[in-house]
Amino acid sequence: MHVLVATVVHHPEDARILHRQIRALLDAEHTVTYVAPFREYGVTPWERLRSVDVPRASGRERLASLRAARTVLAEQAPEADLLLFHDPELLLVLPEERPLTVWDVHEDTAAALLTKPWVPKPLRRPLSLVVRGFERRAEKRMRLLLAEEGYRPRFRDTHPVVPNTTVVPQTPIREPGEDRVVYLGHISPARGARELIELGRMLRPHDVRLEVIGNADIEVRPMLREAAQEGALQWYGFVPNDRALRMCAGALAGLSLLHDAPNYRHSMPTKVVEYMAHGLPVVSTEGPVARSLVTEHPEGPAGIVVPFQDSQAAAEAVLTLRDDRDLRLSYACTGHTIARSSFHWPVQARLFVKQLESWLDEANGSPGPIPEPRRPQERKLPTSGEQGHTVV
Repeated sequence: MHVLVATVVHHPEDARILHRQIRALLDAEHTVTYVAPFREYGVTPWERLRSVDVPRASGRERLASLRAARTVLAEQAPEADLLLFHDPELLLVLPEERPLTVWDVHEDTAAALLTKPWVPKPLRRPLSLVVRGFERRAEKRMRLLLAEEGYRPRFRDTHPVVPNTTVVPQTPIREPGEDRVVYLGHISPARGARELIELGRMLRPHDVRLEVIGNADIEVRPMLREAAQEGALQWYGFVPNDRALRMCAGALAGLSLLHDAPNYRHSMPTKVVEYMAHGLPVVSTEGPVARSLVTEHPEGPAGIVVPFQDSQAAAEAVLTLRDDRDLRLSYACTGHTIARSSFHWPVQARLFVKQLESWLDEANGSPGPIPEPRRPQERKLPTSGEQGHTVV
């Protein structure tokens, strides 16, 4: 099976897209062409992929990216057995001539628009209604994969869920320490950027260092740089997921300070599962899914839940863990047990690949084995000044 994977919004080394789904397809010996904004992120594609560069869609600057994506998808789609795309924006530019098409639904886009700073406030609610309409129409034209059980009510039909789990090591690399806490993930106001900065300042006099790993929205980058210059935190920017998780190992705790926003209310915070998988106690705000996972799981608590937008409570939770080694070891052990038994990605990887294979088999009208993959034709590489070019 030859799969065309496309994104113009996400980082090319996005954990779900590259490190989970694409890796699962390659491990199953399928071939992949990956369309993503490699150059703008300074990313070298994996050698096992045929990779095509497109401009990044960001904020209000999306038109050029979508035009390039339209051209690239029209060229590449006829060569693929299956098209798997990850951005709702790409619904606008899908070619008419295309193979079996699957939309991987990462987030509640309509709800997310209500908090996007680049969308003018008067337009946020009308645009969210337009997005809901696109989602309903998409059900009739293609297959859908959902990243969350909580996304099911948005759709009329039933669609399979491929949750954002992670690879859980047999045992954590090392036990949690006592001198640093970590945040892993994208940084934005709704994800607790201001609370993180305040927390770093509160912890500094207690000799606890805050390490922040991830890209940041434009409007919070100056605040992060200022906080880093004054020593309140260390901001690493984007780090590939596998290396970022190794950096987290041995921290005192992992932080998830999401606000009570509609897009997060019924979503499982992936970072919480990743912290637990790597033996870190969790300090999280009190969203219902996070609470059920961190403090109300049948296996026992894996961390501490704090009120929304309360940096003082988060600081107190961190210091409680710093001062009680037995407590943080207990939380770390319980969290790892929960993650290993319920959120180990290889189990989901097999189901993910099997689902795509089953849909393709169904589309081909045969219950038999998956046909040999189509091999993409070799193309002459365009010059470096051209957009939408093959980079590998």
